[in-house]
Amino acid sequence: MGSRLKVLEVFKRLHRTRMTVFKDDNRALTAARLKINEEFRKNKHETSEENIQQMIKMGSDVETILRQNVLQLEHVGENKLLLRPRESLLLENVPYCDQPRK
Repeated sequence: MGSRLKVLEVFKRLHRTRMTVFKDDNRALTAARLKINEEFRKNKHETSEENIQQMIKMGSDVETILRQNVLQLEHVGENKLLLRPRESLLLENVPYCDQPRK
């Protein structure tokens, strides 16, 4: 696949991830959109294939970090926050057991 297609794929994945990670938070959605677009626009005229591959890897890493590590919190009171985890972040917490479940 050409590097142009890879760049567009990373761009689209970042925006899709932005939409799920910052769901219902217009300020964060806008800030993330502006930052993603700014970074891609800034490097629009890059011609070095090596630099392009490094930036594609960095974009993929950022997308993975956003998807796996960012939690959404909402202020609901003076010293209270409401955690709104995504389904993909909720893991079953099962202690280790040598015996298989029945």
